[in-house]
This record gives sequence, C-alpha cells and structure tokens, in this order.
Amino acid sequence: MLDRIKELYEEAKAFVADSPDKAEELRIKYLGKKGHLNDLFADFKNVPNELKKEVGQKINELKQFVSEKVESGKASGDQSMVKGSIPDLTVPGVSMPAGSRHPISIVRNQIIDIFTRLGYNISEGPEIEDDWHVFSALNFPPEHPARDMQDTFFIEKDPDVLLRTHTSSVQVRVMENSTPPIRTISPGRVFRNEAISARAHCIFHQVEGLYIDKDVSFADLKQTLMHFATELFGSETKTRFRPSFFPFTEPSAEMDISCKICGGKGCNVCKYTGWLEILGCGMVDPNVLEYSGIDSTQYTGFAFGMGIERITMLKYEVKDLRLYFENDVRFLEQFSSAF
Repeated sequence: MLDRIKELYEEAKAFVADSPDKAEELRIKYLGKKGHLNDLFADFKNVPNELKKEVGQKINELKQFVSEKVESGKASGDQSMVKGSIPDLTVPGVSMPAGSRHPISIVRNQIIDIFTRLGYNISEGPEIEDDWHVFSALNFPPEHPARDMQDTFFIEKDPDVLLRTHTSSVQVRVMENSTPPIRTISPGRVFRNEAISARAHCIFHQVEGLYIDKDVSFADLKQTLMHFATELFGSETKTRFRPSFFPFTEPSAEMDISCKICGGKGCNVCKYTGWLEILGCGMVDPNVLEYSGIDSTQYTGFAFGMGIERITMLKYEVKDLRLYFENDVRFLEQFSSAF
C-alpha cells in the first residue's frame, strides 16, 4: 500500500492545476466521493497493525498536498481575472454596509433644524478666544470663579487667550457686528478644565441661542423653548422653569422636562423627581447689550444654552459620557438618522 500511495503522490505532483477547472478536476480525482483518497481509507483496515501508523501518516500527507494544490489552482485563476480577463458583469455586486452618523451630530442637526424653522440663523466663531468675548463682555466680574485655571484652559499661561468655555462668545461677536433684530443660534465645541468621568468631560458641545428685538419678553422665551422641547422630545413632554442665576442674563432660569425614561413617575435617572434639567436661559442683561453697542433702552432680548451631550444622553438613554469620544464602532453603528 505504501507503493500505491507513492505512485498517487507522483501523479498528483505532475498534475498541472493552473486554472479553477483543472483544480476542480484534481479535487474530484483525489478528494471526491469516488476519489483515490476514499479508496485508500477503505483499504486502510487491511493494513497490518505494525504499519498502520506509517501508512496513515502517508495518506494524510497525500491528502494535505492535494488540498493545497487545489487551493493554489483556484487562487491562480482568481489572479488571472485581476490581471486581464473581462469580469462577468452579470454577477450581483457586493453591497457595502451603510455608515451611520455620530449621535452628537444627529442631535445637533435636529436642534439646528428646529430653530432654523423658527427663523434663527447659524453663527460660528473661533474656539481660541480672548477674555473679552468669553468673560468680560458677558458681565463676568474679575473675581468670578470661572476665570480660574481650574475651570478654564489658558493658552501659554496668557490670561487673555483661552479656549472658549461656552459658545456665548459667538453671540458677543454677533452683537458687535450686527444691528437688531438678531435671531441666531451658535452650535460648537467648548472646553473646560474638568476631570473626565461618566458624567463630565473636558470637551463637550453646546448650542446657544440669542434673540434681540424691541419688546421681547420672558413670555417669548418660554414659548420658544416649550416649542423646542415638544419638537425634540415629543408632544407629550412637559416643561417647567426654575429661577437661577447667570452673569449675562437677568432674570435667569433653568428649564426641566418631564423624565422620558419613567414618564415623570420618578426613577434613578431623574433622582426620583420626575424632572430632568436640559438648559439654562434668561433675559439678556442690559449691561451685556451695552457692552456690545446695543441700546438697552430700545432693545431687549433673551438667550439660552444647552449641552448637546446631555440632551443626547436623555434622548438615547446613554449612561456614560465617555462613549461619545471613544469612537467604538460597536457603539456608533447603533445610530442612524436622515439628518
């Protein structure tokens, strides 16, 4: 039997399998149901016990050699297709998987769409700013804690050059270079010197809005933001306003929405209150108007600002802020949007 195996090995070695058809012919001849290997395995029971180990090893070597030669022949055929032959144009194409937008981009675009339908335009500004546009023009006193190194990234230890901590700096630039009426939103990336955790990050995104005209009231602010909340979270969403304080608005408020997870009944996400804070707002302080060259006796206005990450967490029930920045495809491919 060893002589038969050696004979078959030499025949297989001499066989030219330079195309897929030839490779298939070799496979059928040796590896098919009626091939030489099946005959050898059938006769293996007649081999004396002292030769079974040697004969079995030789049969396996022959099988491995033929299998590798078959695969090589198929591969050479594929390579010839690449080099010059005309491909079969009737073969169905390979569909490419569709990508998905980042959840921050999805929510950002939804917010922008809501306010552009209300007549707001989009304003953008530099991420590296000066103290005037980030703090002074927004009525921050010199001793305000937000100016401290613990909250702000300063450039080369220059107290006048820093990474913006909010997109309100864009609103200042708009007021300096525009004549009321002004109706604009300022989406963008902001930076704060905070420890990174599941609930905080040193980089995040905001959308801030500004409306200045004659006879603008707090009622206009409430109606605008109530419309925004129902458009983004659904018509059944409830809202409430709580008094607050911001240097650049007076009066100031924070707006809450009814918890989307528990339906306002109370859960660990809303700390069993039934409410979730989504933004801060208020009437523009007259000092801020005057700093930008707008007559506060003629014009009033309101402003609001929201963190996109927080709203995205509420909308998609994401519990860890760090997921937005890790670029994990397993996380990102869960999101899809027409925006």
